[in-house]
Amino acid sequence: MSLTSRPRARIKELLSSTSPQVEVLVKGWLRTRRDSRGFSFLEINDGSCLANLQVVVTESCQGFDLVKDLGTGAAVALTGNLIPSAGQGQKWELAPLELVLVGASGSDYPLQKKRHTDEYLREIAHLRPRTNKYGAMIRLRSEVSFAIHQFFRERGFFYVHTPIITGSDCEGAGEMFQVTTLKDPASDPTYSSDFFGRYAALTVSGQLEAELLALALDRVYTFGPAFRAENSNTARHAAEFWMVEPEMAFADLADDMDLAEALIKSVARFALERSAEDLALFDKFVEPGLLARLRVLVDSNYPRATYREAVDILRASGRQFEFEPTYGADLATEHERFLCEEHFKRPVIIYNYPKAIKPFYMRVNEDETVAAMDLLVPKVGELVGGSQREERRDVLLARMAELNLSTAPYWWYLDSRRWGSAPHAGFGLGFERLIMMLTGIANIRDAIPFPRTPKNLSF
Repeated sequence: MSLTSRPRARIKELLSSTSPQVEVLVKGWLRTRRDSRGFSFLEINDGSCLANLQVVVTESCQGFDLVKDLGTGAAVALTGNLIPSAGQGQKWELAPLELVLVGASGSDYPLQKKRHTDEYLREIAHLRPRTNKYGAMIRLRSEVSFAIHQFFRERGFFYVHTPIITGSDCEGAGEMFQVTTLKDPASDPTYSSDFFGRYAALTVSGQLEAELLALALDRVYTFGPAFRAENSNTARHAAEFWMVEPEMAFADLADDMDLAEALIKSVARFALERSAEDLALFDKFVEPGLLARLRVLVDSNYPRATYREAVDILRASGRQFEFEPTYGADLATEHERFLCEEHFKRPVIIYNYPKAIKPFYMRVNEDETVAAMDLLVPKVGELVGGSQREERRDVLLARMAELNLSTAPYWWYLDSRRWGSAPHAGFGLGFERLIMMLTGIANIRDAIPFPRTPKNLSF
């Protein structure tokens, strides 16, 4: 069996070994190389963890003559013995018996320096996963995804798949990417000759379809991509993003708020336990104090305030905001962050918003508000947005008329209120914003491997 095809050990497993090992195979990429007379120190990383494995290559190693030509980023395979390390800060090192160059890397490799700006790395998004920061971010996304699925599974939710191509706009804002096979859509305004025979677009949310499934299966959730054609270049918006959207039958707004708080605490606790090494990197280099903030998030109860109470707090704060807090207007990001970072000093849930600033599907209260809630967290602002859904068909029709929404595209949604309608509630959680909260990353472009934003579609 050749060196490059035999079973191999991951660096994460080797570094956590409790005893020396013989003839292990390691494959990875060269991070650094230091040469001395008769031997070289290599740092190899295979992506399984943040840490590198030190390899001390001597002249007795088969392939030693290749070392002088190894450039940063080169892919290599090494077989050797795992032995206690004489160096400080590391328990093990590899004493290689054989080295094979799998893929060369030249002097023009763009990641030669240890630190690069985020702006520069966005220009080479195909390579930035090889850096410590972005490798850690991607590993964290994986762990947090698992934590989300585990959270809902333990609570009896079914994971469901809602359409990515849709004929209806969940938010009613019209900011959707059209899906068409027509070379000239203007030639067929009714889209009768198009693939679906009607207007189609990429979904902004799976909520409406998830409601239908909850009214049959009781508890469901979606976790998938969503798209919004909003020409926004803010640090919190992307054209393609991932959403977590649970829906619960026989549930009200209080149940919704309880579930959102429990989810955030559970995921943060999981990340602190399972991704400690990666989070320590963010605590050191991205947001000093991150770990302490996350522990507060896990250990504290989240206060709840009505929208009116929140505006009162903002107006009484004495703070000069860019946008003045006004009753009847939506809360700006600066308002959200003030509430959770300075006033409450922890996550907070704001509920019962004016119905004039919320979508048609939210349950109308008796005082011209709707049973809506937003969970606000430090560094991000709004992380979760949800509501009790309007289960009364007559009230739903009236709301759609108020907003001049045609009922035709929503006939199926209205139909669900005719037979066995029941109170139900749910929310949407922006997955990239969750990653921002957990890492201290300030820009959503850096919380997803390949960002899609206005004028940014590099490949």
